[in-house]
Amino acid sequence: MRQEEMKKILEIGVLLSAERDLDCLLERILGCVMELANCDAGTLYLREGDTLQFEIMRNDTLKTYSGGRGKRPELPPVPLRRDNVCAMALLEDRTICIEDVKNNQEYDFSGPARYDAMTGYNTRSMLVVPMRNREGERIGVLQLINALDDMGNVCAFAQDMALVVESVASQAAITIQNVRYIKEIRELFQSFVRVMSSAIDERTPYNASHARHMAECGDRFADYLGSCEGQKRFSEDEKEEFLMSILLHDIGKLVTPLEVMNKAERLFPEQYTAFLHRMEVVRLTARIDRLNGNITEEEEEERICRTRDAEHLVKTMNTAGFVTDEMLKQLDRLREETCTDENGKVCPWMEPEAYAMLSIRKGTLSEEERKIMQEHVSVTDRLLSQIHFSGNLSHVREWAAAHHEFLNGTGYPAHKKEAEIPYEVRMITILDIFDSLVADDRPYKRAMPVERALSILESMAEREGKLDPELTRLFIESRCWEEPV
Repeated sequence: MRQEEMKKILEIGVLLSAERDLDCLLERILGCVMELANCDAGTLYLREGDTLQFEIMRNDTLKTYSGGRGKRPELPPVPLRRDNVCAMALLEDRTICIEDVKNNQEYDFSGPARYDAMTGYNTRSMLVVPMRNREGERIGVLQLINALDDMGNVCAFAQDMALVVESVASQAAITIQNVRYIKEIRELFQSFVRVMSSAIDERTPYNASHARHMAECGDRFADYLGSCEGQKRFSEDEKEEFLMSILLHDIGKLVTPLEVMNKAERLFPEQYTAFLHRMEVVRLTARIDRLNGNITEEEEEERICRTRDAEHLVKTMNTAGFVTDEMLKQLDRLREETCTDENGKVCPWMEPEAYAMLSIRKGTLSEEERKIMQEHVSVTDRLLSQIHFSGNLSHVREWAAAHHEFLNGTGYPAHKKEAEIPYEVRMITILDIFDSLVADDRPYKRAMPVERALSILESMAEREGKLDPELTRLFIESRCWEEPV
């Protein structure tokens, strides 16, 4: 092997080791080997089961090129039979060098013959080299056609060229294996993230598709931003990091108590049932008092009417989106109502705990329950701190755990200010709020019309200073929540 060939092999090794995209890698392998062997055409096959699949085909004389970039040549696979020269090289794990295919009776060259007849090409010399990975598995074949001499004339492949191509084929096979391993590990981790995201969403019927909707919307939003002047253009790795942050942003909800996360009404079911039972006792007591002559029929009816009014008020306030001042005044009057139990003890119609819950102005959660819900972002941070994210995913933990921070410092858990909140987190916050507003699976509110939700986003950006005004404007422009047609 000449020194310049050894140098070229080393250069090829460095070139191949830097490539992480499989399609680009296969293109580089065939291109490098053809240049090294100074040949006119070549094909790269990869083994799949009992066949060799065409991956890349190149012919410089005919100026044809097919395969690569995710597209295989539209040719049927080569069966692993001994009459096919490329299959034989793989099956017997040996390099095959043929000086003139037209004078060779050992292998079936009907395929090249048909190709020559259709194109006018003249297939003559051939070098076929199996590719082995580090475990010795034969994963594919390099087939080189028509070696060229210094004058550009077709000639036989030099005997020592087989050793050179074998060396490169071995490097190529190991690199292909590494790239496949990286892809498999990446896909495994992405599958894990999707499973965890689904587990969060499916833990409660009131959060069924939140992360998935956000990710779909976020994918389209990122693409839209890339088309806008002055905005971030996400690379594939950057988009993966961004979308993974979305899928994991609520992972802390895995430990949030379901009785809090699923709380559809202000009162817990047992509190509401206890109140209704108390009203029934008041009515029964009134009936007994009338039968005993302690009160008149009109007084009994008046007491029954008050209990019915109380039940209606509690039912209304229990599910109201917002508690008005008038409701609170009625609740205060109800709190003053009392009854006497069978032991002669005076009891309030409305227990203090129930009164406190019904007094919640907006939503169904008390301040303590709201803090429990908010704790999910801190839990998200702690859980994700236990995962070793690779360099291109290094921001996932930070972005996922900061999706409730606002530019004006009123968010949580760290009360970060504008300068501390990354571009991607600002996007996630907008996506999270929008999906929460329009979602029809939340226990504490009805789904909001899109235009009303957008108006709230605008208010949070322009008047309250919580959201990024420019990103909010672009989000509204993008209509990224709409399914593409």
